[in-house]
Order: sequence, then C-alpha cells, then structure tokens
Amino acid sequence: MSRDETLKRRWETVVQLLSDRFTDGEPLDLDGIIYLIGIQELGKVHQKFQKDDKVNLMHIAICRLLVPYGYYEFDYVDRDGWPHFKAKDALPALKAGEQTLLMKEAIVGYFLENGLIT
Repeated sequence: MSRDETLKRRWETVVQLLSDRFTDGEPLDLDGIIYLIGIQELGKVHQKFQKDDKVNLMHIAICRLLVPYGYYEFDYVDRDGWPHFKAKDALPALKAGEQTLLMKEAIVGYFLENGLIT
C-alpha cells in the first residue's frame, strides 16, 4: 500500500473513531479533531471552555502535533495547568492543501504514537 493510501486509511480511522465517540454520527472536521486534541493535551476533559480558550486549545494541539516535525518544543506548564511551547523552527510557507495534509499526517502520527490506531 502506498504512503498516501495508508495515510488516507488511517485518517478515515481517526475521523470514524472520534466521530463515533463525540458526535451524533456526523464526521468531525479537521478543526474539531484539533480542538479535541487540545483538550486532551490540557487534560481538563470535563471542563466547559470560553471562546478564547477554544482558540488556545487549538493552538496547544497544533504546537503538540508539530513537535515531532521540529517546529515546536514543549516549554512548561503554567500555574493554571496550560502547556506552553516554544517555536524552534519557522513553519514553511505552505498552500492550504499542503497545510491540511501536514496536519492530517501529524494527527495520524499522534494517534499512532498514543496507540489509538494501527
């Protein structure tokens, strides 16, 4: 199986897994999955969040997802329990489709790393 086919299959598995657990059958989109990863990384899964918090949760997720690519590294957890990351390398200029592909690849890697998919 080619790399693209493997990524596609794994991505569909991630979407199905999360959609089954968190929606009424509608597939989650990329932003929804990133948001859920942010909540997971924060570790406050039963808390309600304000709009500003939701943006910050997505930022946490994106930073965490891009750590294996060398763009960010974990820095510290603040006194409120929020993780902080520092930029290590500038993100390349990517077109929208390339950004989406990078994030899908990073999310699949995250799920593989955490043993949630194979």
